[in-house]
This record gives sequence, structure tokens and C-alpha cells, in this order.
Amino acid sequence: MACTTLLVGKKASNDGSTMIARNDDSPGGRFSAKKLAIMEPQDQPRHYKSVLSHVEIDLPDNPLRYTYIPNVDKSKGYWGAAGINSENVGMTATETITTNERVMAADPLVELIEKDGDKEEVPGGIGEEDLVMIVLPYIHSAREGVIRLGQLLEKYGTYENNGIAFNDGNEIWWLETIGGHHYIARRVPDDRYVVMPNQFGLDNFDFEDAYGEKKEHMCSPDLKEFVEKNHLDLGLDDKFNPRLAFGSHADSDHIYNTPRAWFIGRYFNPRSFKWDGDDADYTPSSDDIPWSFVPERKITLEEVKYALSSYYQGTPYNPYAHNGDASMRGAFRPIGISRTDDLAVLTIRSDLPKEVASVEWFSFGCNAFNALVPFFPQGGKVPEYYSNTTLDVDSNSFYWANRLIASMSDAHFNMTAIHIERYQDALQGAGRLAVKKAELAAMQGELNLDAANEAMAATAKKLTTDTLGKVLYATSCLMKNGFARSDN
Repeated sequence: MACTTLLVGKKASNDGSTMIARNDDSPGGRFSAKKLAIMEPQDQPRHYKSVLSHVEIDLPDNPLRYTYIPNVDKSKGYWGAAGINSENVGMTATETITTNERVMAADPLVELIEKDGDKEEVPGGIGEEDLVMIVLPYIHSAREGVIRLGQLLEKYGTYENNGIAFNDGNEIWWLETIGGHHYIARRVPDDRYVVMPNQFGLDNFDFEDAYGEKKEHMCSPDLKEFVEKNHLDLGLDDKFNPRLAFGSHADSDHIYNTPRAWFIGRYFNPRSFKWDGDDADYTPSSDDIPWSFVPERKITLEEVKYALSSYYQGTPYNPYAHNGDASMRGAFRPIGISRTDDLAVLTIRSDLPKEVASVEWFSFGCNAFNALVPFFPQGGKVPEYYSNTTLDVDSNSFYWANRLIASMSDAHFNMTAIHIERYQDALQGAGRLAVKKAELAAMQGELNLDAANEAMAATAKKLTTDTLGKVLYATSCLMKNGFARSDN
């Protein structure tokens, strides 16, 4: 899956929350209808079988309740995307990442070998289809997420290269798979943010800590031996660079991946480095853009949304621009791409009552034209407006209403931009107010989370329906078969 991940440590965010955010994007030519859902412990399977790889896993008998954002069409599995469990631990899975031929030869991905005549079937490994369901219900901290997923990777292997993020009120951990059975993970420093654009990201690692106290680093038990045995360390000094060892450096990265890291770094650190010109520190094609940065200012939820919605505004690469060099427009893969299915920003704080410590902000469809809404995951049910997605187009569904707004607005960008801007301001402002009210009610012992979620959904439906109508009218007036003269 083609996605973009943004992680923000608690000292880098404006409200002290840890934030893990990811655009869940479909592959080219596909759009996967999504909905918000809750998995109750009694409904969680005790024996899990993957649709794609046929791997079978016995799961523990004590699952936690959790939210997830599954595909509506279950023919290829659940694809839970992101969620928060009842212990206020978040997970987003996955960011598809790159690797290289040396890694693939040393530890091949685990492929499904289907039954053919007398030949027995050999299941494949675990992958994005499975991860939220087999990990999130069983962890009580972000660190535990790395430990559990690491054990599953060692036992069952994987058929794809992925990055996975976990957060709780104090920590964020980032894990990247290496080949079929290995992994590496780092704790995101509290004062930093991380950008992951479909490319292996970690650029430094401390094996001494990983094999010792594991304060900031964890990995497969044999990872150092694996690196040495297969001559994977390409560094010229004593510092191990996982990106050089396990990542890619392809020409295609400079069109598809590195420009996204460049743009978001340029957005949050405009003065720390030179991003443009012949003498730039980093360019859209730089392979050495750091994995993490200390931002120049505290990062807000709205800025996370903007960054993950962006399409190179203010640069020659903006596909909607009408000035500059036309050959540069649309040269790079946008961050806010047309085939985004959902965006989830999981925010968790350690200084609030448990009921409101976590908020799952989410949106459906292309981020350039949608807005985030807050959902309190410790509530008892999901409002119908968020959960009623079917495979039939229906404007009474939050998912489909946003898909319709985006498709019409994209075709007439300048004429609809004011409606989109007002929609985003109004809905995200209403979301901020809803969170404030819920926090105050929790402090006063008067909180009803289900009522708060339903009220927010009603506001979202009202504003979304209104915007859909305005965009429909504006684009209808621009139809090519229009004519100025009216009938008598």
C-alpha cells in the first residue's frame, strides 16, 4: 500500500500528546471503501486465518476492545489500518517500505505456495491485512507493541516490507521489517517528528542499547549477526546506518518517495536548512534526508493534517498551479493523493482522565478536500454516519460524501477552493470544541462519550452535506453544455 506516515513526540506537539498519523492509500487504480468500527472482545477471533496468505494463528483468550478502520469489502481480509485499544494504546499499520536485493537474498519474504495436486499448501507470512487484528488487542503500551509484533515476525515471517507505529501517552515506537523474518525498531525522541514516505527510514541505530537495556532501540535477537554474515553494513565509520544496509536508493525513490520527506521537512523546518536552489542542504531527490527532526515550533494537529494533505503548495511541483514551468507540475507523487482511503491521527495524552486521554481523529477520501473529525475510542459505539459505508455510493455515508466532494472539486479546483477551505475550518474547529467540552465534562464527572460522539457525527454530516451541495452547484454551473440564455 502506498502511504505516508508522520510521527510527533510529546515534547514536539503543542498539547503534550503523542501523535501517530498515516494516510492509508490504495495502490494505483484502486479505491478501498472504508468505515470506522469497534471490535468487542467477544467478537475478536481466537483462531485467526489470513485471507491472502492463509497463515493461521492461535490468538490469546484475553483480547482488549479496540477501534479499527476496516475495508468494507472483506474478500481480501480486514485491513484494519489504525486504531486505539481500551488501554489507550494506538497502532497504525502499515507504511509499505522499500528494501534491496541483498536483504531479499539473505532473508527472502515468505510466500504462499498453494496446493497443487499432491503438493501440500505452504502458508505465507503475516502482512498489512492482519497486523492490527493480531497485535493491537494484546498490548498495554507502545513498547509492548514492538515486542509482540517482533515475536510474530520471527515465528511466522512476512510477505511484504512494512513500517508500523505504536503510541501511548508517553512513547512512540517505530518498527520496520527487514526481509522475511527480521525487524528493527526505535523509540521516537520526545522532541522530534518523523516522516516516513514509503521508504526504509531509520538512519542510525545503537546495537549496544538494543542488546542491553532497550531504552531506545529494539531488534531481532540475531540482527547484528545477520548484518555481518551477509555483508550488509555499508557505512564507512563506526556508526551503523540501517537505511544504507536495508533500504533502497533507486531512481524511482526520487519521484515517488523522497520528495514527500523533503516537502514536510521544508514545512516544519523552513529556516533550519536550505531546501531550495543549487546549494540546498536537501532536495526532493536527496537520499540522506534525516529520519527525524526537531521542529522549529510545536506541531499542532491541524499542521499534521495540512502536511498529510499537501500536494507541493508553494513549489513548482504543485499540480494545480497555473504559473511557472508547466513541465514541473505534477512531477512528484503528492502526499495528499487521490487514492487515499482514510487518514487516522491517533493522539494520546498522559495528563487526562482515561476516557478522554485518547482521540482518534480521522477522515475519508482525498485529504486535499476533506477534514478531520474526532472520535473518542473509549465510547460504546460508532455513529452510523461513520460506520454505514457500503459498496454502493451513498451521500449519507461520511466516506462516500467525501469521495464525491473530492472528485468534483479536483476538476474545478479554483472555483471550489473557497468551499473546501470553509468546510475544513468549520469541521475541524467544531472537532476542537467537541474535544474541549469532553475534557471539561470528564473533569466534572459529567461525561457521556456516546452522546459526544453522536453530536460530533451530526455536526460532521450537516457540514459535509452542505459542502457537497455547494460544490455540486459550483461545478454544475461550469458544465460545458451550459448556455447563458434562459427559456422564455
